[in-house]
Amino acid sequence: MSADAWDDLQNAAGPVSRETFERLQTFEQLFLKWNRSINLAAPSTLDDVWRRHILDSAQLARIAPNATRWVDLGSGGGFPGLVLGFLLSERPGAAIDLVESNRKKASFLQSVTGQFDLPARVIARRIDDSYALVPEPQIVTARALAALPDLLDLSAPWLTKGARALFHKGRDYRAEVEESAHRWAFDLVEHSSMTDAHGVILEISELRPANLQ
Repeated sequence: MSADAWDDLQNAAGPVSRETFERLQTFEQLFLKWNRSINLAAPSTLDDVWRRHILDSAQLARIAPNATRWVDLGSGGGFPGLVLGFLLSERPGAAIDLVESNRKKASFLQSVTGQFDLPARVIARRIDDSYALVPEPQIVTARALAALPDLLDLSAPWLTKGARALFHKGRDYRAEVEESAHRWAFDLVEHSSMTDAHGVILEISELRPANLQ
């Protein structure tokens, strides 16, 4: 992969070492190998895993450059969780928990975490069974997991205690935000996606029940 790919990674994530860049390249090939036997991503996205998945995930690191305690919900094929694991390797004391109930996908996550010695822990449980295991994250992430109202319900035990959410969303995100307002009040910052002209990263904080505004 060309030097342009390294530049693209740094534009998305912020400063990244050459070693981390090369490790992510190796991970990309490993992901494609596993995907032949386990459905980790939509086939239509496999023509450009680097941009559509790795860079798309990496941009979260730039939004929260000082956060060290992360949890990724429904980690699946490792986006954004594993990618963040690689990037957090460069932050002293940083770590991410990967919550994934599907056993085959959890095995993939565990294999990559072990092979690359990532600062990541795989929690092979349902999200609503994992709250006690991840007591105080600073950042909660999720990508292609559920509609925003459901994501807020699932992550409320953390977000109502001071954590921030960084959720990938597509072109219809405004309708999801409006629907969420019937149940929840929150502070919202919309970050334009660096990899999808129609996508955004929703940064959500100060989550509280709507009737307590």
